[in-house]
Amino acid sequence: MQKRTLGKSGLEVSALGLGCMGLSFGLGPATEKSEAIKLIRAAVERGVTFFDTAEVYGPFVNEEVVGEALAPFRKDVVIATKFGFQADPNNDGKWTSTNSKPEHIKQVVDASLKRLQTDTIDLLYQHRVDPNTPIEETAGAVKDLIAAGKVRHFGLSEAGAKTIRRAHAVQPVTALQSEYSLFWREPEESVMPTLEELGIGFVPFSPLGKGFLTGKIDASTKFDSSDFRAIVPRFTEENRKANQSIVDLVTRFAEQKNATPAQVALAWLLAQKPWIAPIPGTTKISRLEENLGSATLELTPDDLRSLDEASSAIKIAGERYPETHRKLIDR
Repeated sequence: MQKRTLGKSGLEVSALGLGCMGLSFGLGPATEKSEAIKLIRAAVERGVTFFDTAEVYGPFVNEEVVGEALAPFRKDVVIATKFGFQADPNNDGKWTSTNSKPEHIKQVVDASLKRLQTDTIDLLYQHRVDPNTPIEETAGAVKDLIAAGKVRHFGLSEAGAKTIRRAHAVQPVTALQSEYSLFWREPEESVMPTLEELGIGFVPFSPLGKGFLTGKIDASTKFDSSDFRAIVPRFTEENRKANQSIVDLVTRFAEQKNATPAQVALAWLLAQKPWIAPIPGTTKISRLEENLGSATLELTPDDLRSLDEASSAIKIAGERYPETHRKLIDR
């Protein structure tokens, strides 16, 4: 597996990481613990060194699984986790309240370190920008944690360009994690110029459009009640039908390249910038191997230009989040 460096930070990771959320949260029933550990270790065996989790996934369970799975390989891997949410007692305990106050961050990190079975978190992201806490205070708290040796690098997730600049002025930001794929290209305009200017890496989550770009989801697909996509506007039956054209486009390219749609979608992302490291998630080793195959799929400049032009002409139907989640996106 090729390695990439996230911006100017010096943090080296595998070109493709593994997003671990779906093993225990958000995309249907949780994977049985031993199977989840088996999958994560299979990724290590295949050269993946970059693993992504968060306290809210589960909540808590995902960090425990990742910690146990990676304990034997700890010195050889990069573990990223996140802070920034708090259970809301006024909303059935749901994790919809943001909290990035310094004292809260430090409590979260101590708990995450125990669950992850480690002394240091390699990359600590603010999960969502907290409108009630100045980003300078949040960045300062992470700076203190880095000085204490509990954290190595600072990251932001779904943060806008202005917030990134303000945070970076206090504690250099190593990476931004936000959604980016052929299914959602908005970051190209909103944040990527800032990332390039400041030397910050980009870690796209949902690089396969929450599975849509694999071609395995269509208008007839039924989602489990525990699957987040069941409430996502972009994934209504009507919008899936309307958005089929982007899947058809990627599928045509895949046929020409003797590859799968997922491999084309990931190879396209990897070709955008050398400081991009996508984190596709999966619960199946066969899909893991398929995704990793994208790292060796070469798209020519003509391929990339054709994909760019054709995908830019397609208007994607539906919001990417329900209204409750859209409120948490920083601009």
